[in-house]
Amino acid sequence: MVNVTITESAQKYLQELLEKQNTPGIAIRMFVSSPGTPQAETCIAYSRPGDDRDADVEVNYEGFNAYFEEKSLPYLDEAKVDYAADKMGGQLTIRAPNSKMPKINDDSPIEDKINYVLFNEVNPGLASHGGVVSLSHITEDMYAVLKFGGGCQGCSAVDVTLKEGVEKTLIERVPALKGVRDMTDHSDKSNAYYD
Repeated sequence: MVNVTITESAQKYLQELLEKQNTPGIAIRMFVSSPGTPQAETCIAYSRPGDDRDADVEVNYEGFNAYFEEKSLPYLDEAKVDYAADKMGGQLTIRAPNSKMPKINDDSPIEDKINYVLFNEVNPGLASHGGVVSLSHITEDMYAVLKFGGGCQGCSAVDVTLKEGVEKTLIERVPALKGVRDMTDHSDKSNAYYD
């Protein structure tokens, strides 16, 4: 189910925009790039006939159709698209409060659970040293491969941080996880908090 609000003013604006494309059947497609990360961006793009994907969820609005990327739906939950006219013409705004971190539950993918813990519990502690950690991928044997950045990269205390802090927290919060591995090149000590 799609839980995205496109206000009447935004629908009118999008319909007019699509009409100007002179392409019968053109629609919009909404998705989140880099979902579940601090770099997440919520996007609306043109979707020409045939561009939609099998997993997209289609919603019909008055005068146009919208496709929502299925894997982006948890990140688009409670999103709002609005249009406000002003002297310069107007501005389309997109607010997606769950794009950087979706709501999670027992059925959420393990990647979402790990990112949630990293974003809300681990990174706030690392930020005091200018550090950050992100999930690269999960191995088949259920190890989270992490990448450290900022003050953590090249830091002499990173092994302790990894094993005593990050790994303990992640295994406690995400029991399906067996452990963590570090993919960071710590030979670059230019930003290291402890050298």
